Amino acid sequence: MEKFAKIERRGKVAILTFNRPDTLNALASLEDCFSIVDALTDLERDSAISAVVITGSGRAFSAGGNLKAMKERTGIGRLATPDDTRANYRRGVHKVAKALYDCELPMIAAVNGHAIGLGLDLAALCDMRIAAENAKFAASFIKVGIVPGDGGAWALSRAVGYAKAAELFFTGETFGTDEAIAMGLISRAVPADKLIDEAVALGEKIATNPARALRMTKRLLREAQNQRLSDVLELSAAFQAIAHETQDHAEAVDAFLEKRPPVFTGD
Repeated sequence: MEKFAKIERRGKVAILTFNRPDTLNALASLEDCFSIVDALTDLERDSAISAVVITGSGRAFSAGGNLKAMKERTGIGRLATPDDTRANYRRGVHKVAKALYDCELPMIAAVNGHAIGLGLDLAALCDMRIAAENAKFAASFIKVGIVPGDGGAWALSRAVGYAKAAELFFTGETFGTDEAIAMGLISRAVPADKLIDEAVALGEKIATNPARALRMTKRLLREAQNQRLSDVLELSAAFQAIAHETQDHAEAVDAFLEKRPPVFTGD
């Protein structure tokens, strides 16, 4: 069987695709989780990549967890005992959430269809989100009598604000792209057949900039969600000291003064 996460490279932009269209890209096993983690690790190590598009194959972004596997106590959730289940979440789904959050590369979720439960939370962990016009979303854990065990209470509330996240989690209702845009979950909706091109174009626009500065800027944004201003200022000064010594910074200054386009090398 192919890996759950498939990688395609288009210049400086990588496309990571959830590749289980027959099950709407629901995560059914720890191996599925490990596949996502491994793919993100490989991309982060690749200095030639400056942005990542995450999407799903077929008609769904991800339907979340596999309910059949939950019922059979064989998947990424419920196992034989509560202690086993807790450990299962920590070694599987939680590692995916941490890998998405910790990845230094700017990430764009290209939501091509249903993003349900865990699927919605995976999209919320990305830096930016655009969607196909027919995409549907739901934080539907409550509908099956469980809680967002994947870190969604943290990720979704930061993506749309506490009150809106509370409404989504407490009702579990499904909503479309108009509401997703209104709440700030996605920046725009595009025709389904244009989605990947639009997402890659956004990634390419990002990737024209100095690679090391991009990664440090993302880390500052992530840390700023949780740190005091004084701590972010200290980290900003340290990162800025590094950025000032890069060849790309010198090239940017020279290009500006010489009135020509810069040529960045990632150094």
